[in-house]
Amino acid sequence: MSKTKSTTDSDKVGSPAAGPTPSAGETTLTAEVTPAPGTEAGNASLPPLTPEEIAGLKAKAAKADENWDRYLRAVAELDNFKKRTARERQEAARTANEALLQKLIPVLDHLDMALAAADNASSPVADSLKTGFTMVGSQLRSLLAEAGLEEIEAAGQKFDPQLHEAVAHEESADVAEGGVLQQVRKGYRLRDRLLRPATVVVARKPSVPAA
Repeated sequence: MSKTKSTTDSDKVGSPAAGPTPSAGETTLTAEVTPAPGTEAGNASLPPLTPEEIAGLKAKAAKADENWDRYLRAVAELDNFKKRTARERQEAARTANEALLQKLIPVLDHLDMALAAADNASSPVADSLKTGFTMVGSQLRSLLAEAGLEEIEAAGQKFDPQLHEAVAHEESADVAEGGVLQQVRKGYRLRDRLLRPATVVVARKPSVPAA
């Protein structure tokens, strides 16, 4: 004869539902809450700074400011050094040929004198020499001009003590007083640097004859 299992109301209702029960071998973790900095609980764990510690922090801040100022000065000095070096390099490159040009200026003078002498001669030989001197002088002046040599034009200009050297004064009714009456020797400059002033004769007003 079979047995019938009866179920009571209390068995149906049962006890309140519980969470999953850890199985064998599992570990239950418990979270620990750490007070956040700035909270009352967090501040309670930080002791107040002592006067010595405050003084040390102030000293470190002052040292940091001093190091920052030194850094700014070093950067400024480095920038000035770079600019100065660049200017010096440009100046050195610009005037590198100055000594050589100074030595070549007398050669130009001699060529001019040779051309003047050839102009005064009238012979086939003199004409050939004049042609040769003209070609050499033209080529030499072209090369020197590429190097920065410039001839100072003085004839017909107003006397400029920065560019001209007066060797005499002569009366003239054709040239205004203070003007260059005659250029005795050519002047030269290397771009804006004067190498040799032009030697000139300066005009002055004719004297009024005594009555």
